[in-house]
Amino acid sequence: MPMPPLALVTGGAGFLGSHLCERLLEAGWRVLALDDFSTGDARNVQHLSSHARFQLMRADVTQPLPPQAEQAERLYNLACPASPAHYQRSPVQTTLTSVLGTWQLLSLAERSGARVFQASTSEVYGDPQEHPQSESYRGHVNPIGPRACYDEGKRCAETLCFAYHLERKVPVRIARLFNTYGPRLRPGDGRVVSNFIVQALRGEPLTVYGSGRQTRSFCYVDDTIEAMWRLMDADVEGPLNIGNPIEHTVLELARLVLELTKSRSRIEHRALPADDPHRRCPDLSRVQRHLQWTPRVSLADGLRETIAYFENELVTS
Repeated sequence: MPMPPLALVTGGAGFLGSHLCERLLEAGWRVLALDDFSTGDARNVQHLSSHARFQLMRADVTQPLPPQAEQAERLYNLACPASPAHYQRSPVQTTLTSVLGTWQLLSLAERSGARVFQASTSEVYGDPQEHPQSESYRGHVNPIGPRACYDEGKRCAETLCFAYHLERKVPVRIARLFNTYGPRLRPGDGRVVSNFIVQALRGEPLTVYGSGRQTRSFCYVDDTIEAMWRLMDADVEGPLNIGNPIEHTVLELARLVLELTKSRSRIEHRALPADDPHRRCPDLSRVQRHLQWTPRVSLADGLRETIAYFENELVTS
């Protein structure tokens, strides 16, 4: 019986990476998950540790990859802190992870013929002046601001992907992800969904930055993983937006979290951080055309699942 194909997942112990590892194993792949545990957590994949086709290794993607990676037929690059609280603490490492880490995987793919999936971000649009944001929009990014290590790191990673594709024929797929949320987000990681849920469950004030009228589009993790899965198999060039096209203000999110948690926490306003986007919403025309995908999970239903996860986490932590 032939050995199942191998997929490499960098950032495999992270929020999104752990869900992807599950999906790959369910589909019959062998999975090599790499993580430096700067923001990932081995507990996210602890339930996979006894699986015969799963291996977790500590590794920094800015350094040479382990020899086992040479066997991988698919390379999923999810290695990079995604919350401002994390990436702004280590801006040099964040930039290097996006740029050198992507280069490491592209170099491997050039040698092996593997296909590369690059997890990019809606942050490449910066504080957008186009709404909703289509993939052709070039963005409005401050290259030296406090968010630049992440924004520009991801933009450069996309540049590298297409340079390798055009010059060296490496097959690449790029997803620009918009505010994915769900179980396995980390408490206190600075992302608005996890912040609000943890604060509500603890009875602490929900911290809303600025007026709260700024908008985000929240996509539940199961929907994001499904779109990523389809994109890796699709014959499509150019980045695709993956997210939910329904906009919510931050204040609307805060009030919904309070309602679903039955919390009596109050809402507390603080100064808006520099370069914080005022509106964020994906144009899904291309992804619907190429992948026949649209998100299915409502914000209320996704929040219920996420709240249940955090209720258990806060009890056991």
